[in-house]
Amino acid sequence: MTTQATPLRAQLVQRAALLARSRAFFAQRGVLEVDTPVLARSTVTDVHIASFQTLPVAGQPTAYLQTSPEYAMKRLLAAGSGDIYQLGKVFRQEPAGRHHQPEFTLLEWYRLGFNEHALIDEVDALLHELLGECVPQSTEIVTYQAAFQRVLHIDPFTAETATLRDLATQHTGARNMDADDRDTLLDLLMGLRVGPTLGKERISFVTEYPASQAALARLLPGSPPRAARFEAYVEGIELCNGFHELTDAREQRARFLQDQQRRQSMGLAPIPLDEKFLSALAAGLPDCAGVAVGFDRVVLLASGARALSDVIHFTLD
Repeated sequence: MTTQATPLRAQLVQRAALLARSRAFFAQRGVLEVDTPVLARSTVTDVHIASFQTLPVAGQPTAYLQTSPEYAMKRLLAAGSGDIYQLGKVFRQEPAGRHHQPEFTLLEWYRLGFNEHALIDEVDALLHELLGECVPQSTEIVTYQAAFQRVLHIDPFTAETATLRDLATQHTGARNMDADDRDTLLDLLMGLRVGPTLGKERISFVTEYPASQAALARLLPGSPPRAARFEAYVEGIELCNGFHELTDAREQRARFLQDQQRRQSMGLAPIPLDEKFLSALAAGLPDCAGVAVGFDRVVLLASGARALSDVIHFTLD
């Protein structure tokens, strides 16, 4: 029986080929594929990431669909797994858009003994392996500070909150924006104004994010306070988020509690802390760097499609 060639079939073949090439990339480097749960009793505390959660059931605690396999993968690292990667579904409760879907595929991996710069080199190699001529052949590394200065002519570390609010109002079209949270405003400006200019002639890796946006990354020495965190952009699309990982359990707990305070001030529900993850950190997470790549966005670039809905065939409509 002959399989009929159709546009859908061609898209499925291309996606399968990219998945296979991703797995071959890590197999050649001795990085082990793992599988972790998509449903857990805790989730991220980040105020900018909303998780899906189960409905209340008598006698049963809430469970959350995972926004990333990060916590579970780090538990494996602490238990001695060595270098690992995962290709799987994750979920974020956000509106669907050109580059966003509530359910999507994430490629996440961790490398022992790497810092963020070594991991940037590996991400760059992977993108060229998967995308070939679909991405620029050269690469630039630009700091978060320099990217803002280049596009908006402000220093994101020293600009007044009122200045950030005015710029956000200007670029979003919203009137009388009342956000007072600097990171919320910086995220808006990065997503709507700075990010779309990146990765046009070169793959752009943005480094040294503000310490307040460190999440699970360690901090860099010096001033202003910055995080060992990076993102990659191609054609204005953010493809990944990576860290030289924080290994201090006490510092990580303090960050989670700070998130909880921000959630309370913003009227958001608290999230139960992932004590199993924090215990793994306390037991000893090896020095490592990790990164999560939005795989569907890679498929989008490879196919020349306009939106994720063109390459994700079952969307939450």
